[in-house]
Amino acid sequence: MRLKSSKVNEFRLWGLLMTMGGMLLMIIGLAGIVFNWGTAGRIIAVVFMIIGMLGMLVSMGIYFWAGMLSTTATVIDCPECGRRTKILGKTDRCMFCKTMLTLDPELETGVERMEDHVQPEALHEVKQGHKLH
Repeated sequence: MRLKSSKVNEFRLWGLLMTMGGMLLMIIGLAGIVFNWGTAGRIIAVVFMIIGMLGMLVSMGIYFWAGMLSTTATVIDCPECGRRTKILGKTDRCMFCKTMLTLDPELETGVERMEDHVQPEALHEVKQGHKLH
């Protein structure tokens, strides 16, 4: 079963997991030097440090990508919790209460339709296709 979350929060979660994974790999690699395993320990340390560093760089790329997506997202008021949230694509979940939201009238079956809750200028851009991917 997949956890229910907004798309922006999903990207941030994967970025955090990559950060923690990269740090864990670098710490594991450090054991080769700390416990003085000789030449093999140094080779292990170098390999794990490089893999951990690559994981951290991937994490940075994911966070950058999530930030860029977040700047182009449509900002709306959630009808359930009343808080401001962002929608990526045609359907997304509220970042706070996890309510399924949409701006597309064809997909509104069982999903809250958000035209009444969107700022007028954002709705105009969405109808012309500028905000949806």
